[in-house]
Amino acid sequence: MSYSQRIQEYKEFDYQGYFKSLSGQSIKRIINKGRLSELDYLALLSPAAEAHLEEMAWRAHRLTIQHFGRSILLYTPIYLANYCVNSCLYCGFALQNHIKRASLSLEEVEAEARAIAATGLKHILILTGESRKHSPVAYIKSCVEILKKYFSSIGIEIYPLEEEEYEELISSGIDGLTIYQEVYDQGVYKELHPAGPKRDYHYRLNAPERACRAGIRTVNVGALLGLNDWRQEAFFTGLHANYLQNKFTAVEVSLSTPRMRPHVGGLEPRVIVTDKNLVQYILAYRLFMPRGGITLSTRESASLRDHLLRLGITKMSAGSCTSVGGRANSEASTNQFDISDPRDVGAMIKMLYEQGYQPVLKDWQII
Repeated sequence: MSYSQRIQEYKEFDYQGYFKSLSGQSIKRIINKGRLSELDYLALLSPAAEAHLEEMAWRAHRLTIQHFGRSILLYTPIYLANYCVNSCLYCGFALQNHIKRASLSLEEVEAEARAIAATGLKHILILTGESRKHSPVAYIKSCVEILKKYFSSIGIEIYPLEEEEYEELISSGIDGLTIYQEVYDQGVYKELHPAGPKRDYHYRLNAPERACRAGIRTVNVGALLGLNDWRQEAFFTGLHANYLQNKFTAVEVSLSTPRMRPHVGGLEPRVIVTDKNLVQYILAYRLFMPRGGITLSTRESASLRDHLLRLGITKMSAGSCTSVGGRANSEASTNQFDISDPRDVGAMIKMLYEQGYQPVLKDWQII
């Protein structure tokens, strides 16, 4: 059974009816359980659980320390290209947006790599727009050959691939995959993706499984918060992570909680996801998956990231740039979205030490 089939089990589920059935006592009982069910996780995402965030926070903190210690892995993205054939309404790289398009030459990739490596980071995430023409697998492989000289771990956040293509990239040195479903509600997904290959909901949804079968080491999933009801999107993202972890036990599975940020195209969030909502999501997921990673990007402000740190976060981006070649080239292309935490790697390291955490710049080595 694929996750595409698994998610159908909740197609007719009465979320509001379930939320109304929950009491303060039932929430407290769930918080103290040793192992949570799927519906327990949903309960912790409910309005009834909002009154118990402090209790959830204490347990989430203890579980995180138990399984991860006081360490935070730091990484940064590198944008190789922003050509895209999709018309996603929420993305600055969308085909309909009139932006400066660019694709890095191999020489420019090396210049960007040197600039990033000079900060001390050893984990990097490759991003491209979704265009097989401008960012084919062969091009990404060539870039990986260069990046391997500078980084010990290389992840990808690109268009979905076939299983054989994931195998090809893994053989070249890729060890991680980040891929966001963006929105798990199939009807909303169709509205937000009017044209392009990304319109294929199930092909994207099943991409993490193809990568896992191909032998990927880490997988990170997520929904873009603000496109649909956040409680349902958080629920299905958590279920997705749990499904992958149970099916592919050798794979390190994590989850991201990105909220919409200003971008070219200007689509406003359909749903406002508050800081309190975000906190509840992170806490509920940590209690549901004590050993699951939680990634927090520079979409969130420096102040909020500092405060969220102790609630279950295991991985944070630093010194981020969302334009193609934005570090080595002063005339870089348009940003995919505006970042909210502009701190460089040094400032992030300083903050982590001040809070009693160990910044981890390397925890893996490509063979």
